[in-house]
Amino acid sequence: MKTTILILLLLLSPLTQAEETMYVSDQLRITLRTGQGNEHRILKTLASGEKVEVLETTETGYSHVRASDGTEGWVRTQYLMAEPIARDQLAAAQARLAKVEESLAGLRAQLSALKKDKAVLEAAKRELEKELATLKKRLAHLNEVAERPIALDNENRQLRETNLALEQDLELKIQENQILKDKSDREWFVIGAAVLIVGIVLGLVLPRLRVRRRSGW
Repeated sequence: MKTTILILLLLLSPLTQAEETMYVSDQLRITLRTGQGNEHRILKTLASGEKVEVLETTETGYSHVRASDGTEGWVRTQYLMAEPIARDQLAAAQARLAKVEESLAGLRAQLSALKKDKAVLEAAKRELEKELATLKKRLAHLNEVAERPIALDNENRQLRETNLALEQDLELKIQENQILKDKSDREWFVIGAAVLIVGIVLGLVLPRLRVRRRSGW
């Protein structure tokens, strides 16, 4: 007899379990009561999709839960579900989609800006190539003038003025190259090398001109 009573008590006792998060199912509202059954006082109502902490579940079909505001009571277990309701899942998915679309828009804007920067750099590169060609022509002219034996004094003065202008021009181009180098190291490396070659050629030609002038005197 005692054994039978003990078994009945065990069957009727609540089945305790670790706390877990559950959600109110797709019902309009459910009641949180002080006990297991409709005869117990209503503590509050829980809206569809509201998150609760399940403290224990019994075989009578009720669960002891804690609401988000800390209120504890009993609700029917059948109205609880482990995942958020479809409406909340859809809202979360839409929020994630909005973030992805925002990130994508940012990436597209960055790509557009990079394309514009590339176009600007390419235009600057073409301009410098034209100026470099002009400098080469002027250098060829200086070589031609250096070979003339007539009016060396005037030519020498003109050469000094031209050399000064070229040095200033080269300095300006070097500064421009340094500014643009931060945006495109690869493209400006070629231009910087070309400008450096012009400076080296000038350094080799000018001493030669001075030697020729002295020999002409």
